[in-house]
Amino acid sequence: MGSIPVADTHDPRPTGKLIALRWKHEHLRVAILGAILVFAITMTFMSLLQKAATKNVTIIDNGVASVIATQTNNVEELFAERNIRVGPFDSMSGQLTDKLDEGTRIVIDRAVSITVKADGKEQVAHTTADTVGAAIGSLNLGLAGDDRVSPAAGTALADGMTVSVVRVRKEVTETKLPIAFKVVEQKNADLETGKTKVITQGKAGVVVYKTERVYEDGKLVSQEMIEKTVAQPAVQKVVAVGTKKKAEVATASYTGTPSAAEAQFVSLNGKKVKVRRLLTNVTLTAYSAGFASTGKTKGDSDYGVTSSGAIVKEGRTIAVDPRVIPIGWWVYIEGIGFRRAEDTGGAVKGKKIDVYYDSESHANKFGTKRGFKVYVIGPVKPSAD
Repeated sequence: MGSIPVADTHDPRPTGKLIALRWKHEHLRVAILGAILVFAITMTFMSLLQKAATKNVTIIDNGVASVIATQTNNVEELFAERNIRVGPFDSMSGQLTDKLDEGTRIVIDRAVSITVKADGKEQVAHTTADTVGAAIGSLNLGLAGDDRVSPAAGTALADGMTVSVVRVRKEVTETKLPIAFKVVEQKNADLETGKTKVITQGKAGVVVYKTERVYEDGKLVSQEMIEKTVAQPAVQKVVAVGTKKKAEVATASYTGTPSAAEAQFVSLNGKKVKVRRLLTNVTLTAYSAGFASTGKTKGDSDYGVTSSGAIVKEGRTIAVDPRVIPIGWWVYIEGIGFRRAEDTGGAVKGKKIDVYYDSESHANKFGTKRGFKVYVIGPVKPSAD
């Protein structure tokens, strides 16, 4: 029988090289796992740092708000990052060097260009104001009193708009004008016919007119009377007019010597007339109703009204001295014709007569004429008979 080999049941002891290889293999795996862990931790840390460095900043640009996440440190860096430009006339809250923090709020107001017309000048202005009124205030063109601006002050501003300022000035003036007094005649039976007596002296009043004138940019655009006040009422002149008949009308109140023609019939201008008295060497002058003669102008309440109350009429009216020729009596002036004594005058004294003419220039040219004969007739004008 052959022999059966017996297997070796004893493992050989590992060598030093094998031990080193096993150690290296085990430690390499640990190193790789450690590196992966370090990398993960590093990335996580950097992510946390990056997240911590990011800030949320609110920018309100011309009224439009937006929230921006940024890692920049100041406003200037943020504007560069986001390509935000601020013009020379724009307005911004804070400074470009301001540090950015979480929740920082930046407001930008964009300027608009407008044309302003005011005080005779025209200028182009840039402003961040929202309304016309605010723009006027920011340009030191404040409105005063009744000044007017167009468009209205509350109008929203728009780029390229034209704004006009109109300076309005109101001026109130006072004008004082006289109020002519009225002459009131009262019949008096105690006075002889032809005689008058002043009971109450007349006195002119005063009326005050207030006128408002409106100027726009120095030019008068309107004027209006806003008030009329009687500062001093006129006092009427009261004159007593005699109605008592006198026995000798022809010589009443006249100190001259009656002529031979008194109470005789005379042929005057082709008419047979009974004459009460003849006046000789009478002086004639002339007057009109105008300002040069009476101090009155058209529109005055007593313009053209005689002292007797009659309205002047060329070819009829004369002014006399009532002591010589009674008011209301007719006379015949040689070379002039029939006239009626209706008026008096401060310069008409004695044997002097002021003849009325409508034309002021004619009255001026009339001058002074002397040596006339005047036939005093009576209160009734001679008829054709």
